[in-house]
Amino acid sequence: QVQLVESGGGLVQAGGSLRLSCAASGRTFNNYAMGWFRQAPGKEREFVAAISWSGATIYYTDSVKGRFTISRDNAKNTVYLQMNSLKAEDTAVYYCNIGRTIGTMATMETSAAWGQGTQVTVSS
Repeated sequence: QVQLVESGGGLVQAGGSLRLSCAASGRTFNNYAMGWFRQAPGKEREFVAAISWSGATIYYTDSVKGRFTISRDNAKNTVYLQMNSLKAEDTAVYYCNIGRTIGTMATMETSAAWGQGTQVTVSS
């Protein structure tokens, strides 16, 4: 069983920054991509960003390009999301997950059960 624990969310003013972390445990993650997703109130969960095992390939949804940066530390089985220039529309619960490829993750195909997520609230 894979366990995913997200942290780092909070309340921030528009234009501010937050750094999210997600620690994965319970299995080996060799060759797995890792990614971030979010779910705003009343909306479906959506893909945000993903990073390949090596870190050489990264993909972002258009709405966060240039503002968010995904990274990972394989030694710690941890993925990060640095969020800058936050907007009110970034308000959501943020989740991480693992997947076979970045492409599959971008289509919401993931390989682990969802964690509890971390709430990000951006005030305008």
